[in-house]
Amino acid sequence: MATSKKVYIAGGCFWGMEDLFRKRKGVLDTEVGYIGGENENPTYDNHPGHAEGIEITYDTTETNFKEILDYFFRIHNPTTVDQQGNDIGSSYRSAIFYQNEEEKQTAEEVIAIVNQSNRWDGKVVTTLEPYTKFWPAEEYHQDYLVKNPNGYTCHFERFGTFLDKK
Repeated sequence: MATSKKVYIAGGCFWGMEDLFRKRKGVLDTEVGYIGGENENPTYDNHPGHAEGIEITYDTTETNFKEILDYFFRIHNPTTVDQQGNDIGSSYRSAIFYQNEEEKQTAEEVIAIVNQSNRWDGKVVTTLEPYTKFWPAEEYHQDYLVKNPNGYTCHFERFGTFLDKK
């Protein structure tokens, strides 16, 4: 029985998201790329409507979709429209690309939990978009902060978990 699944999210520049997620328990692999846009075979110079996203492959025996979203909402600001740090534009939007109704419902549930926590100054503006296709980014973007340890990132852990750990 397969114990790995993939999740697709976007929360600003993909470098910082990838760097933090790669270290999480249960994460088997990460890849940065473009998702949710208008053209086929997008590139860094031509990705209209696409978000800078991340594909996360995870082990379902060690983590789950809800825990991944919990971390996602802790490492970027989900209350800013089309902006993270110095990066501005729809490429840097906060988005969850759900693959089925169960993922969509879980995402809605986690967004409600984040909003009810009042930890952020505003309400979550993260979009819920149906998954279409993920296009891997150019090789120089993959593992960027491993290759360039002093590279730019606006991602960091801001809070502990939003989930009730009874």
